[in-house]
Amino acid sequence: MTASLSLEGLSYETGGRLLVDRADLTTAPGETVGLVGPNGSGKTTLLRCVYGTLRPTHGRALLDGRDLHTMTPKERARRVATVPQDGGTEFELTVREVVAMGRSPHKRFWEADTAADTTLADEALAQVGIAGLAPRAFPTLSGGERQRALVARALVQRPALLVLDEPTNHLDISHQLGILTLIERSATTSLLALHDLNLAAHYCDRIYVLRAGRIVASGTPHDVLTPALLDTVYGVKAEVSEHPVTGRPFVVYLPPST
Repeated sequence: MTASLSLEGLSYETGGRLLVDRADLTTAPGETVGLVGPNGSGKTTLLRCVYGTLRPTHGRALLDGRDLHTMTPKERARRVATVPQDGGTEFELTVREVVAMGRSPHKRFWEADTAADTTLADEALAQVGIAGLAPRAFPTLSGGERQRALVARALVQRPALLVLDEPTNHLDISHQLGILTLIERSATTSLLALHDLNLAAHYCDRIYVLRAGRIVASGTPHDVLTPALLDTVYGVKAEVSEHPVTGRPFVVYLPPST
């Protein structure tokens, strides 16, 4: 199941500060769309407005044409799964129990986990490479192991839209590639914030660039990742070439001139 997402003039203001400023964004069903930009550019705030922990102060976030903020929390959870940056929990649950929580939106409040729920959780744990950690207490995991467990929980939710805020945080290179490949191949529409521009170039169909809360560029990785844009948005000099294997843009950063 996939969905289309559309942001229409979405803004978020708090304490007199405009953190997201009239953002327009669309994703087609099944697309993987990346958000990139410097620290403090508004990526996390924009994603929070999409998955519901913040309500936009202006504009709308529409899923298949329906305003996400008119849905009940349970309705939204059935269609949107998220992996936030600060998604850890200190509850004394096993890893399998945390992952199985992804089935909660599809059940009544009092329903216990079924054998089918356990099977789905175990399959997702195997997909992210931590099947052997299923009986461990979640708080005992490393940061990278927790991150993979939270991705597994989102996959178990079987969402139409997957929203991920820096899903490669704490992960080594092998697991970064594994998680992003899994997201790319999942039967969902995905919106994710990434710091690594080469990962964004490789895995994203389209990229939106934020700076000071505003979307300043959007398009395919070839359209967006140019030396001029990197200089303007990040203040760095870079060379952008075509990767000899993938054909995607490949960014090499240049040291500051002395």
